[in-house]
Amino acid sequence: MDWAHAEALAYASLLTEGTPIRFTGQDVERGTFSQRHLVLHDAKTGQTVSPIQNLPGALAPIEMHNSPLSETAALGFEYGYSAEAPETLVLWEAQFGDFANGAQVIIDQFIISGLAKWGQTSRLTLLLPHGYEGSGPEHSSARIERFLQLAAEGNIRVANLTTPAQYFHLLRRQARITKQRPLIIFTPKSLLRLPQATNRIEHLAESKFFPVLGEPRVPIEKVTRLVLCTGKIYYDLVSHPQREDNEAVAIGRIELLYPFPEGQVLELINTYPNLREVVWVQEEPRNMGARAHMSPRLLQVLPDHLAFGYIGRPERASPGEGYPAAHTGEQNRILRTALDLSVPVSMYPVKTPGER
Repeated sequence: MDWAHAEALAYASLLTEGTPIRFTGQDVERGTFSQRHLVLHDAKTGQTVSPIQNLPGALAPIEMHNSPLSETAALGFEYGYSAEAPETLVLWEAQFGDFANGAQVIIDQFIISGLAKWGQTSRLTLLLPHGYEGSGPEHSSARIERFLQLAAEGNIRVANLTTPAQYFHLLRRQARITKQRPLIIFTPKSLLRLPQATNRIEHLAESKFFPVLGEPRVPIEKVTRLVLCTGKIYYDLVSHPQREDNEAVAIGRIELLYPFPEGQVLELINTYPNLREVVWVQEEPRNMGARAHMSPRLLQVLPDHLAFGYIGRPERASPGEGYPAAHTGEQNRILRTALDLSVPVSMYPVKTPGER
């Protein structure tokens, strides 16, 4: 099961259970990366057909609309719709994650603070593509840091997922859970077709959503460094040549960023009896990404004998490098440092050049 297959199964299963779905965004019918194809187009006649809208056994409808590049208007409408139709799973997808910038007033004034101001919340779900693939600053970051800075008092849920099964279960959970809250999912780009980022059918049928994932098949007694990360960089780390035969490093994934999964994080840390250090690794700059949110929470719960550090890009004004060669050099530096036990974590966090 790849990403789009698991997504389609999540929607189809909800429809057969009677949950209506409304799905809008700038290219949702086929998917920005041509991965979804929920609506098929006849190139000769222009006619369209949507198999999922003609699903045998469906007890509820699904609406799909490509929305204009007017994020404030589109997201404002979807927020209102989700508030008035709490039984419906309402989703809005940005073409690239940073396109949510154009709807910041809706996010700040309504989605984030509506519960505190008016006691109003919803199941509205934002799908924001995020991940550093060398495409430049405007197509790299969905601004994880902004949403985590705005997260408080249980007002939203924030997730950055690494497997189709996790996506399947979280979508279904969002539609069915009694406690409604807006959900922000930082969706992948390269993982949509990455062979390693796939699942078997039993992972969907017989499993559930896990807020934290450990690395499988690691000799736990040999691990001295635990690398914690979120999202696509996990696959960069596990596939790096330096990872091969390096049994002293384990890589854990934080799939649910907020609410902070304290119990599951501690459970993962306690898995390794000879652990000496924990490192937060991210591809975003130090002043962006999840570092500012995760570091104080991790420091609060870590046992005293464990060292803690950060590995990633130094502080930057722009989310990503402007050309692929610079991106590749920085990405490789991050991966090598995270997997190199000869570099003590006390050397980090990285300082910006010229910073005193």
